[in-house]
Amino acid sequence: MQLPAPDPAVLSKSAHIVARLRAVLPADAVIDDPAETRAYECDGLSAYRCPPLAAILPRTTEEVSAALRICHEEGAPVVPRGSGTSLAGGALPTADCVVLGVARMNRVLEVDYENRFVRVEAGRTNLSVTGAVESEGFFYAPDPSSQLACAIAGNIGMNSGGAHCLKYGVTTNNLLGVTLVLMDGTIVELGGAHMDAGGLDLLGVVCGSEGQLGVVTEATLRILPKPEGARPVLIAFGSNEVAGACVADIIKAGVLPVAIEFMDRPCIRACEDFAHAGYPDCEALLIVEVEGSPAEIDEQLGLIRQIAMRHDPLEFRESGSEAESAKIWLGRKSAFGAMGQINDYMCLDGTIPVSALPEVLRRIGEMSREFGLDVANVFHAGDGNMHPLILYDANKPGDLEKCEALGAAILTLCVEVGGCLTGEHGVGIEKRDLMSVQFAPVDMEAQMRVKDAFDPKWLLNPAKVFPLSASESRRAG
Repeated sequence: MQLPAPDPAVLSKSAHIVARLRAVLPADAVIDDPAETRAYECDGLSAYRCPPLAAILPRTTEEVSAALRICHEEGAPVVPRGSGTSLAGGALPTADCVVLGVARMNRVLEVDYENRFVRVEAGRTNLSVTGAVESEGFFYAPDPSSQLACAIAGNIGMNSGGAHCLKYGVTTNNLLGVTLVLMDGTIVELGGAHMDAGGLDLLGVVCGSEGQLGVVTEATLRILPKPEGARPVLIAFGSNEVAGACVADIIKAGVLPVAIEFMDRPCIRACEDFAHAGYPDCEALLIVEVEGSPAEIDEQLGLIRQIAMRHDPLEFRESGSEAESAKIWLGRKSAFGAMGQINDYMCLDGTIPVSALPEVLRRIGEMSREFGLDVANVFHAGDGNMHPLILYDANKPGDLEKCEALGAAILTLCVEVGGCLTGEHGVGIEKRDLMSVQFAPVDMEAQMRVKDAFDPKWLLNPAKVFPLSASESRRAG
């Protein structure tokens, strides 16, 4: 994956830039020792690495503003970073950039249970938002698999989802407002603690913009009352295609589970070995969870059982306790870590119409054989958000390139059946050269003009989202 050539002018005055940053930030907030900046050379897409010029760790919005103003004046690119869990290379540095990490900005600033919102600093982790309000019976709905570690800043940047987004939506559906610092240091407030803001929906533009428009330092998030109860079931099948058909029929019937998760055999075995969740021996497994009162749960699961039985499942197992439910979800939430124990892999997130699941799963199997690389499937089946994990050997020459080619073929297939390149991981560097598969040149030009308005010098998060030739041309002026 190609990165832009570093700007010699920026590199030549790197010591000057660092000195200016040290003048406005605490002593421990600026990192330029090469041995220490290596900690920021990649994110969750660890196949690609590049140490930055420096990394900074501000603690306040004002410090972020001061640092960005300096980088803007010096022409130094800035890569915003939450917790570094991006699977699309969204926080990959360039050699002449300053990584701006918000991990130290993790306070809860305001909680309003009556109006159902919480305001937090953007470095706070996803799961700890729920932790701050659960004692009063509330929770924050978006739940990425990395929720224990991922930051709200990154969730906003990539418009992250999670297993329960089928019912509750992704980040944009649960985001009320942000404090945003532009590249020149200007601080702006978008949205707020109310149902809808007047004027242009700039909040909707910022959510999912992948750090291209500004640095989010604070966020106002919608919180919801916890449901009365919830119960998952495991449904085992003899093939991926039949499991996919069952998902399509559940959605078609008008049933709205809180989550429908899919795992195929390679993923099932890895998760079972890792978490010992008691998963059955089968080719494909669905985890379907519903919530509500006991009567509502029983009614919904009864309908789901009727639909599942038409597909001759190998097993239909209903959770009988909170402990068993937690174990079922531990296996699914551990999927990426479990697969990482046995192989290098690249995780995709193309999204497809639910009705296309059987066809796409069949074609992924065929492509896997064509390219000679195994593919494990685990994904949010209810909304068609695919997560094929392409297994490869990082130490085998040519395997990474083969993996990239297979990934491009799978994502192209997603677009061809009426889906899109990304559901929640973002474009980053992983999919930037596939943008032309989904968007015509005039469409990408419209998107780039939005970035022109927010970041005229194209200094924020370089080499991401748009094809490198287009973004470098813009950056050159």
